[in-house]
Amino acid sequence: MMVDYQYLPRAASALIERALGVSGIVVLTGARQTGKSTLTRIEPFLADRPYFTLDDLESRDRAVRAPDEFVRSAPRMTIDEVQRAPDLILAIKQAVDEDRPRVPGRFVLTGSANLLLMQRVSETLAGRATYVSLWPLTRREKLGLGRTGIWTELIESSIRDWYDLVRGQDVPRGDWREDVTRSGYPEPLRLPSDEARALWFEGYVRTYLERDLQDLAAIANLLDFRRLMRAACLRLGNLVNQAELARDTQIPRVTVQRYLNLLETSYQLVRLEPYSVNRTKRLIKAAKLYWSDVGLGLHLAGGEPSGAHLENLVLGDLLAWRDIQIPRAEILYWRTATNQEVDLVIESRQGLVGIEVKATRRPGPRSAQHLQAFRDEYRDRFLGGLLLHGGEETFWISDGILAAPWWRIV
Repeated sequence: MMVDYQYLPRAASALIERALGVSGIVVLTGARQTGKSTLTRIEPFLADRPYFTLDDLESRDRAVRAPDEFVRSAPRMTIDEVQRAPDLILAIKQAVDEDRPRVPGRFVLTGSANLLLMQRVSETLAGRATYVSLWPLTRREKLGLGRTGIWTELIESSIRDWYDLVRGQDVPRGDWREDVTRSGYPEPLRLPSDEARALWFEGYVRTYLERDLQDLAAIANLLDFRRLMRAACLRLGNLVNQAELARDTQIPRVTVQRYLNLLETSYQLVRLEPYSVNRTKRLIKAAKLYWSDVGLGLHLAGGEPSGAHLENLVLGDLLAWRDIQIPRAEILYWRTATNQEVDLVIESRQGLVGIEVKATRRPGPRSAQHLQAFRDEYRDRFLGGLLLHGGEETFWISDGILAAPWWRIV
C-alpha cells in the first residue's frame, strides 16, 4: 500500500474539472482532513488561480470586513473553509449574478461542513453552484489509482460477464482489518504505527469539537457530544434509534436528535436510507448508521475491527463512487419486518444491485439467503447480487449472485 508523501490522485478530480467548465461556482465539501485543500492546490487545472484559506486569520478578517472587495480582488479564486465567513457567500452570489455573460469556474469553494444541509448557504447558491463531495480516500485511491471500486463496470456489464470482470482485476490482495485501522484520511494513512494514528485521531476529534463544530452551532457540553459520538460508533450498521441513544448516554432525546444532525452536517455520521419500494413484504423504514471514516469510527468506539467495519469500508467506497456519477445512483439498504436484510443496495437507471458483506473467508450458501430473497422480490429490476467476503475465491454462490473477495471489487 502506498504510504509516502506524494499526492494521491482523487476520483472526484475529473468531475470537478468538468464542473469548472459549466458552473460559476464549484463547491467542494467533505469532512476536515479528507484532502480538499491539497486537491485545490495541487491539481493542474486549479493551479492558475489565487488560493485563500479562511483558516488564516488575515484572510478571514478581510473576508468578514469587506466581503465584496475580497471576492472582486481576482477574476478567479479558490476560497478554502468558506463556512468560516458565512456572509461571504452573499458577496459571491452577487459577483456571479453580475457577470454577463456568466463566467464558468469563477469561484471554487471548499468547506468542512455539508453546505447543502446549511439552509442559508443552499438557498443563496441555488442554481448557481455545482457541489462535489470529497470522501476519505478509497482503497484504490490509496493505491495511487485515483478511482473508486468497479461499480460502474459491474452495472454496465451483463451478469454473465461479472466473473471474468472480477477475476481480471489487477489489484493486490487486501487485509480489510489493516484498511479499517489505517483510515481513509491522508495523514494517518502515512503514520508508522497504531499509536501514532491514535494520537492523530485524538487531535482530530479535539479540533473538530473545539473549532469546527462551533462554526455550525454552540455546544454547551462537549463531553456529552463526544459521548454521543462514541455511542454512535458502537452501533455501526444498526438502525438509528434515538431513544436508545438517549437512554445509554443520559442525554435528552431532543438533544440527541440535534447532535446527530450536526454530526451528519459536518460529514462525520452517515445515515443510510432504506430501499422502500414495497411489493409483498413489509419493509423497515428507519435509517442505518455509519461513520464517514471507518478508521476514526473504530478509534472512537475502541475495540477490534469487526464485520460492521468491513461493511462501513465498502459503503465508504460506494459513497465516493455515487457522488461522482452523472446521473447519480442511490446507495441504500433493504430490510423486512421479518429481518431479511441486504446490507447495501445500488439503485441506478439500469436497475438494482444487492450487496452483502461478510468478514468470513469461506461464505456458504446460507450467506446468500437474503440476497436470494431480494432477487426474487425485485427480479424485474435485479441486475445481480454480490456477496463480498474476506477470503480469496470468486465463485457463483447462487443464480445471479457472485461471491467475491471484497478487495477485487473495492
